Amino acid sequence: MADPVELMILDLEEKYAQLPTTGAYLRLYPDEARFRRIFANLHERLNSHFEAINGRAKTTNYYWADNSRDLLSLIEEVPEALFVLQQAGIEVRFSPEYQAEIERCKPWLAPFRGSTIPDDFTPIKVIQYHPIFIRPDATVRLRKNGTNQSLRLIGEGSYARVFSFEDPDYGIRFALKRAKSDLRERDLYRFREEFRILKSLSHPYLVEVYQYDESRNEYKLEFCDETLRHFIQQRNATLGFDYRRRIALQFLYGINFLHGKGYLHRDVSLQNILLKTFGDDAVIVKLSDFGLVKDTSSTFTRTQTEMRGTIRDPQLHAFKDYSVTNEIYAIGWILSYIFTGREALVTGSGEVSRIVRKCTDQDLSRRYPNVRSIISDIEQLTNTIIDANMKIVEE
Repeated sequence: MADPVELMILDLEEKYAQLPTTGAYLRLYPDEARFRRIFANLHERLNSHFEAINGRAKTTNYYWADNSRDLLSLIEEVPEALFVLQQAGIEVRFSPEYQAEIERCKPWLAPFRGSTIPDDFTPIKVIQYHPIFIRPDATVRLRKNGTNQSLRLIGEGSYARVFSFEDPDYGIRFALKRAKSDLRERDLYRFREEFRILKSLSHPYLVEVYQYDESRNEYKLEFCDETLRHFIQQRNATLGFDYRRRIALQFLYGINFLHGKGYLHRDVSLQNILLKTFGDDAVIVKLSDFGLVKDTSSTFTRTQTEMRGTIRDPQLHAFKDYSVTNEIYAIGWILSYIFTGREALVTGSGEVSRIVRKCTDQDLSRRYPNVRSIISDIEQLTNTIIDANMKIVEE
């Protein structure tokens, strides 16, 4: 036996499927796969009447007879359609603003000979770009907490301080990076560019940023638990080779993505590589601190720009000339630290030592040409162990 409520809904859908509805109103209800045309059609027809009434109120103060009857019929049609949906357990809220406008029009709308619009009639506020039919189960209420949240300083550099705080709306920890108040205009520009570039990039191994506050020159970003330096310092005696290789590859995948997008980091360091830690020893590497990032298509770097960055290539004599080859040098130092836990270039005859030497060779022509080549060599590393003295040896 057919469900009578379902038959009612099918009849309602069929009715509105036959009525013309424009895309301008259909787009207001993108999440309503089944009832989209119903809501869009009713919305469009109400707006058509309200716009016409606003126009007539400025001229003749008279609304035509046919239009008056049609609007009165539509005023009854809206609650009837919502009642059918309610019978099926589908809750829909009608805009209280529009309900108030309907109640305001009812007293002067006449079913015969047209309607006289009151002389003191104020124009109806037409809702054109927001839905007037809202499904509560298709929305979420976001709480705004007006209290100030305490910040905890977790890092500081030349241009900015980094804090952490817990957002009460989400119940999770975020980071906040705030530019120092005495920054030169050029450095403040770099700070804003750092946010803009990170916001334009999306990759698992790049830190994610959320919102920039122009009034305070600060922005929110995802919170990471540790720097690479601290993470390995605390666990160096227990980290196996495969675990270190996974960290190295995540770091390289992030750098390779950045280079592929036409950017050079220019400040790759043990402090600027962060890690999010999870249970069961899972970690995710996050590249951060893009304050010195260079768009390879940009001419922003001045001729006399001072040398910057934590790990400096001795073969780089002018910061404006910084290239992929110089970034490869810093990458070599990072890889050496990941695999040994020592802040010095690894020595030896193994494959890891060969890779590090190729990254940091004093002859630029003998270095890796790109990060993809390093990734290929790291991925092929096998049968490598770390002895009790933290030296890399071959099995």
